[in-house]
Amino acid sequence: MCGIVAVMSQGGVLDDAACAGLERGMRALVHRGPDGHRAWVSPDRRVALGHTRLSIIDLAGGEQPIASEDEQLHIVVNGELYDFERIQRELVGKGHRLRTGSDSEVALHLYEDLGPRCLEQLRGEFALVLWDQRNEVLFAARDRFGVKPLYYSQHADKLYLASELKALFEAGVPARWDDDAFYDHLHVPMVGDSALFVGVYQVPPGHYLVATRGHVRLVRYWDLDFPVEERVLPEAECIERTRAMLIEAVSLRLRADVPVGCYLSGGVDSAAVIGVASTLRAEPIDAFTIRFADPSYDESAIAEQVARHVGARFHPVLVNEQMLADEFAAATRFGEVPAGNLHGTAKYILSKAVHAAGFKVVLTGDGSDEIFAGYAHFRRDHILASGASDIERGQRLADLAEVHQKTHGGLPLPDAATGSSAVARAILGHVPTFLEGLAGAGAKFLPLLRPALRERLARRDSQMLFLGRFSRAPLEGRSRVHQSMYLWARSAFTTYLLSVISDRVEMGASIEARQPFLDHRLVELGAQLPMSVKIKGTTEKHVLREAVRPYLPSVVLDRVKQPFVAPGFGLGQGTVFRTMLEDSLRSRVMDAQPFFDPAAVRVALDRVDGADAAASRILTIVLGTAILHQHLVG
Repeated sequence: MCGIVAVMSQGGVLDDAACAGLERGMRALVHRGPDGHRAWVSPDRRVALGHTRLSIIDLAGGEQPIASEDEQLHIVVNGELYDFERIQRELVGKGHRLRTGSDSEVALHLYEDLGPRCLEQLRGEFALVLWDQRNEVLFAARDRFGVKPLYYSQHADKLYLASELKALFEAGVPARWDDDAFYDHLHVPMVGDSALFVGVYQVPPGHYLVATRGHVRLVRYWDLDFPVEERVLPEAECIERTRAMLIEAVSLRLRADVPVGCYLSGGVDSAAVIGVASTLRAEPIDAFTIRFADPSYDESAIAEQVARHVGARFHPVLVNEQMLADEFAAATRFGEVPAGNLHGTAKYILSKAVHAAGFKVVLTGDGSDEIFAGYAHFRRDHILASGASDIERGQRLADLAEVHQKTHGGLPLPDAATGSSAVARAILGHVPTFLEGLAGAGAKFLPLLRPALRERLARRDSQMLFLGRFSRAPLEGRSRVHQSMYLWARSAFTTYLLSVISDRVEMGASIEARQPFLDHRLVELGAQLPMSVKIKGTTEKHVLREAVRPYLPSVVLDRVKQPFVAPGFGLGQGTVFRTMLEDSLRSRVMDAQPFFDPAAVRVALDRVDGADAAASRILTIVLGTAILHQHLVG
């Protein structure tokens, strides 16, 4: 994994100030690439490419930017491309001369042969920028799920691209909050191409960008495709195919020239990955687990049982209240989006410990819930779409709500105060549970907004705008659950789960995370599996549980999913978090941010004491916003 920055002149040539901006952008990404720092400027000064390197493959010779044999193509890549050695052999067989032994170089030569169709051959998580001198085209692309970030902006006759917002702003893009986008963010997830700043966008997952002089366009090259009509497949076949594809995905992601560890929680997803990985390695795998000091959130005892069962070396990493408070600001700065849960901070602490232990690469269980309908909000959609009687549906919904509370929730399920969107019902025929839950949570922010902002946006329908961002083709004719799964995967999953609590905080500690469940071939298989093997009775991810049953103990296989959440801010007088909130929310940092009324926030803080999950989430986002304003806007 690495950091990339690029600048392209869409008018004349790049001046010294633009090149200096590129260098500043690269320095802002040193955490993504502490092992190398190189830039290249085209001879005609039309384009400059910068790269900071975290060396994983070809440690000695894999420096970037990389040039083609004739020096007409130059590329910078962030991420990992799997099965690259097979592609290297094929390229050499066609006459290509490889400059490095790195996985990144295969993208360069595949583009040389295939143009944008090269992306069909790439398997992994990546973002890349390539300058095609002969055709005067800048080509940039992002992996199918958006694991690796790639922002872009057009400003002052230049196109800027960078791995993170901070690098984009350092390179020369003005940092100005987008009030409308921020308001929407409080009510609905961000969509894959959006950011919270004026004129700043993300290359959407599964898309590539083509830029010529004065023109930029985006093209989709891959999308999730759930079936219009579900196939009838024997359960045994579904289980076997899932197991075989997971084994292949894990095997490919164990390839590295540095040690590879695993993140392990008490859930089946990460356990499945380490269970399979342990059968593919002769030596024990190192498992790293968060050990929360708060026992009601701690899963380390179950994780330790899994590690013992698969023969892994177990490394618990203590995370307590003081540590969460101390690292909250740093995790927020790396995440670049205000978050209402401290799980990103906890993951940052874990990643720092893994880095200190001498590791650069870990495998994770991210993506399993998106493939196999593991979340409570998907199960609620499934219940509501079932043919059960009203009484039976009501009982099943009540049971789900009870279990959801016992597992700390995570995303809030809808409550009595939650409204519904007539637009969503008109478009989809229903309101996805996750949108209902977020709408109810978002409404709680309104009293805290600055009056002028609240008045201007009072009639804004964030759900309508959210749904308007999506093409109808992937949704039409699909089941209620598959519609929800698609919308979730193309919004909250990529813009929050994969970004804020995965790539950003992991790379903040210079750790590369690999996600076997997001191998696109496994995802394509999972999308076509019947819902009956994903949700079976009250059991979510049934097909996965059965696929990995040979590797894992029953203590994790038979356990109800517990979302990865961290203890929230305790608001009792004298607590660590209360003291931090008092110091921050009553300071000039709070006064400077443009969205929340400082007086209203301080009144809200005065009114709460003790355990108040809703207030904790709200004040955490308020504090995160103030920190980001200070860090990114100043």
